[in-house]
Amino acid sequence: MLHAWVQQHAPSLTWWCPQLPASPRAAWELMRDGTRGWPVHSMAVLGSSLGGFYATVVAEALGCPAVVLNPAVDPARDLVRHVGEQTAYHDPTQHFEFRAEYIDELRALTPAALADPARYAAVIAKGDELLDWREMSQHYAGSHMLLLEGSDHALSDFAQQLPFVLDFLRLRPHTV
Repeated sequence: MLHAWVQQHAPSLTWWCPQLPASPRAAWELMRDGTRGWPVHSMAVLGSSLGGFYATVVAEALGCPAVVLNPAVDPARDLVRHVGEQTAYHDPTQHFEFRAEYIDELRALTPAALADPARYAAVIAKGDELLDWREMSQHYAGSHMLLLEGSDHALSDFAQQLPFVLDFLRLRPHTV
């Protein structure tokens, strides 16, 4: 949905949304290499769930703003029980192996704390069936936060949160 909005309303923006490998180390290398030389003062990263964790890793490394949607706060802890053959969340026909060593790779990437919570916008659903909204809210305390009373992990009602995201990214005039 956001990509379609950017294509229609801000086609001059660079949109890069690679398929990340299962290995967190390899994912970090792809993100780091893919954003090398980008103008940090005018870029932002966005991610949902584990992608929210990765967006946080990039934002902390580069000092750029980030939008996180129901972000995984401690994926090393949460994913340890998922070691083995897995199916992709958005496409159950796709399979991949989540290896035990990926837990240590996630731990190595985990930032100690947010250097500047004001650089973040967090959309957090109390109805998230996979992640604890209280933990997400606490981790991103001090950020621009939209705490939803319901919704779900996938933010199936994301169209309603899009104005919040666009305002934070300064992609549309701020509405009062």
